[in-house]
Amino acid sequence: MDYPDAVDFMEQRVEAIRNGQAAECVWLLEHPPLYTAGTSAAVDELLDAERFPVYRTGRGGRYTYHGPGQRVAYVMLDLRRRGPDVRAYVQALEAWLTATLARFGVSGQCRAGRVGIWVNLDGGREAKIAALGVRVRRWITYHGVALNVNPELSHFDGIVPCGIAGHGVTSLHALGVTAGMDEVDAALRDTFGPVFTT
Repeated sequence: MDYPDAVDFMEQRVEAIRNGQAAECVWLLEHPPLYTAGTSAAVDELLDAERFPVYRTGRGGRYTYHGPGQRVAYVMLDLRRRGPDVRAYVQALEAWLTATLARFGVSGQCRAGRVGIWVNLDGGREAKIAALGVRVRRWITYHGVALNVNPELSHFDGIVPCGIAGHGVTSLHALGVTAGMDEVDAALRDTFGPVFTT
């Protein structure tokens, strides 16, 4: 799905949810290789501006890569009904991702001062396996999360992912988990309900 088309869909769906004309929506998709710049993105964090298209976006956060092999989940929920608490919503997204990773025997963790979900690697190293970037308009959420299933990890080299230098990125496949996208989607569906109870 092209990124501008996805943003157009989200904008329309958010408005429809707000007006009571559409149900909440969790949209699982992939994008062609691209970089997005969140509202806090710094110019010097884009290391290779010619590598892939770069899209400015209204979500929070900094630079993020999207591409094939990465499951993007755009989450459009009504926080008026679920509780108008952005921090609790972000924590729920983190819990959803860690519960999904646990289905594959991967221990995903949050880090103080660092957005996203992290895993420990050999030798005391750690790497990011999932990113979060959200926007809330009149208490309707959109944008969401990105989980690295089997993307080309070298594509992250064109940015400082989420503005965090000194740490790498990883994926389920890089960790030895050969689950396909269908299996990951099933895990995301199964773990969503217990986390996002209404």
